[in-house]
Amino acid sequence: MADQQLFIKMALDGWNGYIKRTGDLFNSLSDEQLAKETAPGKNTGAYLLGHLIAVNDRIIELFSLGERLHPELDEPFLKSPDKSGLEVPAIPILRQYWATLSETLTGYFNSMTADDWFARHNAVTAEDFEKEPHRNKLNLLMNRTCHVAWHYGQVLYLKN
Repeated sequence: MADQQLFIKMALDGWNGYIKRTGDLFNSLSDEQLAKETAPGKNTGAYLLGHLIAVNDRIIELFSLGERLHPELDEPFLKSPDKSGLEVPAIPILRQYWATLSETLTGYFNSMTADDWFARHNAVTAEDFEKEPHRNKLNLLMNRTCHVAWHYGQVLYLKN
């Protein structure tokens, strides 16, 4: 059991570190900076902010923690490319969504037990989980941490 708690702490420390670092980066950039492409022909910072919110919001349902906060962000930020012409929330609203979602997920994560973390998430079937028990909630959290870190690196180019 002590090993499980250690693994959970390590994964949560990584997640919390990148969520804070990424939130601080988004907050340090002006709306004008976030509206720019991270590189020529690439996504804007605002799109990446919306994309990260939409992806992280899905964790709530994947972990059976309740209702998602912003399913309306799927169409413009997961199913459509940047500059698709779809209506999207203004950058200040996206910033608030990020903060609220981050706080909500922290509350959920802090209430989870070791058994919860090592249980199956909703993107894997019970049959597959029996064969591959590593496909658990903790593993998904580590995957999502890497996803946040990847996009953090892209948004960092907007600091200039």
